[in-house]
Order: sequence, then structure tokens, then C-alpha cells
Amino acid sequence: MEIETRTASLDQTKLGSLIEAGMNIMIGYGVALLSQLALFPAFDIHVSLSTNLWIGLWFTAISLVRSYIIRRWFNARLRAAAQAMAGGGGNQ
Repeated sequence: MEIETRTASLDQTKLGSLIEAGMNIMIGYGVALLSQLALFPAFDIHVSLSTNLWIGLWFTAISLVRSYIIRRWFNARLRAAAQAMAGGGGNQ
């Protein structure tokens, strides 16, 4: 009897990445909006709901750009470290 062995892949599909990113954005927007609604009045900042929605959108957009830059930077460093460990640093 032949036993097939497979290694678990840690790679994420493009669809999986899209779903994760979308969920992250929606959750981040909700957290930003709820925190504004809770904290702004405590600091005597009174704005309309529509203004809160726009502020939340801006915070979310900034967070998305920040997250993308950090992820790309980290992946580049991780790839370089893996190549160096494998002896394929590119300087040979």
C-alpha cells in the first residue's frame, strides 16, 4: 500500500488574499468609525455622522497604503534572507 505524503503549503491563493484584504479593510473601517463615535465626544469634538464616515474612509485608506508598504518591504527582506541562507545571494 502506497502512502502519499504532502507538505502543507503556506502559500495563499490570490482569491484568499483578496478575501483577507477585504475583511481587513471592512473590520478596520468599522473599528475606526466606532472609535471616532466613542472618542470624539470625550474630547469635545462634535461632527456629523457623514463627516465621521469620511474621516473613517481616510483613516482606512492611509492604513491600507501603510499595510501594503510594510508587507512589500517585509516580503523583500524575507526573500533576500531566504536566498542568503540557501547560498544564492546573487553575488556569485
